[in-house]
Amino acid sequence: MKPINEIIKNKPIVGWLLFLSTIIVVFLLGLLASSIIERRAESVFVYTPQVAYGQFEPRNEVWGQNFPRQYQSYRKTADTTFRSKHQGSATIDMLEESPRMVVLWAGYAFSRDYNQSRGHANAVNDVRNTLRIGTPVDGKPSIQPNTCWTCKSPDVPRLMNEIGVAEFYKGTLESKGHEVVNAIGCGDCHDATTMNLRISRPALVEAFERQGLDITQSSHQEMRSLVCAQCHVEYYFNKKKVEGVQYLTFPWDNGMTVEAMEQYYDNIEFTDWTHSLSKAPMLKAQHPDYELYKLGTHASRGVSCADCHMPYMSEGGQKFTDHHVQSPLNNVANSCQVCHREETAKLITDVYERQDKLIENKYKLEEILVRAHVEAQKAWELGASEAQMAPILTDIRHAQWRWDYVAASHASAFHAPVESARIISGGMAIGQEARLKLSRLLASLGHNQEIPYPDIATKAKAQEFIGLDMDQLDQNRKRFLEEVLPAWIEKAEEREKTYETKQL
Repeated sequence: MKPINEIIKNKPIVGWLLFLSTIIVVFLLGLLASSIIERRAESVFVYTPQVAYGQFEPRNEVWGQNFPRQYQSYRKTADTTFRSKHQGSATIDMLEESPRMVVLWAGYAFSRDYNQSRGHANAVNDVRNTLRIGTPVDGKPSIQPNTCWTCKSPDVPRLMNEIGVAEFYKGTLESKGHEVVNAIGCGDCHDATTMNLRISRPALVEAFERQGLDITQSSHQEMRSLVCAQCHVEYYFNKKKVEGVQYLTFPWDNGMTVEAMEQYYDNIEFTDWTHSLSKAPMLKAQHPDYELYKLGTHASRGVSCADCHMPYMSEGGQKFTDHHVQSPLNNVANSCQVCHREETAKLITDVYERQDKLIENKYKLEEILVRAHVEAQKAWELGASEAQMAPILTDIRHAQWRWDYVAASHASAFHAPVESARIISGGMAIGQEARLKLSRLLASLGHNQEIPYPDIATKAKAQEFIGLDMDQLDQNRKRFLEEVLPAWIEKAEEREKTYETKQL
């Protein structure tokens, strides 16, 4: 082979090509080096604190000065435009979607108002606007305890630190309306110094301790679900732990299945309310998302809540967790398709098929329960005794507990479709058993005719059927929003003016 200099001497064009190629390579290497340096500079800038604050700083915008990317993505949780086939972040009147629920909750505040939950940024406003808190006007207290604020705001750990946990739970909701004003955010889940995930709500820690577990030994991946489990769980208000206090408690002592928690409640004879039609001692499931998630295939494979609802994203030279907590169906590329290679349309269709099939049976169980409540009411009218009704009412309690356990959970058909279907089918069996017992009892009382199914085709008709005066309730809410709420907000603004932050 000829030396390169001889090749160039005979064919100068080769030399020029080599020269130009060298320039291009050097130029591209320069661009690469510049990009690396720029991205490293961005990375350093991202973690340069702008302001100093303490662990109990409740204002998310203050934390956001140090972590602008995370904060900007968090602010998107205020968006209410996304609606999937059955859920999403949009405001959905669930009582209008299924008026049967009004009858199932007769005598309980959920029969007044029950909307699909929205994003975290709306948490405080959604409490203020719901009819379920009653009407704290003219000095009248709310019908709900302060415990109801527990999962709604980083003002909660601030107050617990200032006055104590039991003292925070004590009293009715309006007494801390001016204190709880910042929506769910940074301080609820993060350590202010290290930004490590932390548990800020004592009920979860206490539930672990009663099971002989130490939550501080949890791995980082486990914490990416446990910070969610501070709130997305089944709970009740224990009135026996501290006198005069409705103390937030997770009923996990016997286990985390629907049967284990039912046994826990039965053993302590706990009742959320007495049904106004059937007189059954009812249980109201809250939102056992974590418990159902733990029984699904994703949890068994080590997938955390954050992996799907808060997937990683990149911006410039920084990889960080997307704090736009939302349905994975609105972010399939960054959530589902990290593991699943199917097309977006197919993945979404698979989810909808699971949801459709579960909802079909859930609605059937709702009808069974409506009929059971109405038939039990008729039995009382005909003179049934408490001894005769006791086993029937227990069946109604257990059947509706299973319905509510699935209905109240967010995305139960996805988190644990097999377990959710098992729970609903179990509820159907128990509900039908209650109706069989009722038919025998009604016959013994001289009634052999079918009890007419009520006309509850709409929410308004269902609420009229159970005796709710919705016009009065709506008028009272209007007064509260116009007369009381502005004073709460003004008082909170005056308090927060005294908070100090140090610019760095």
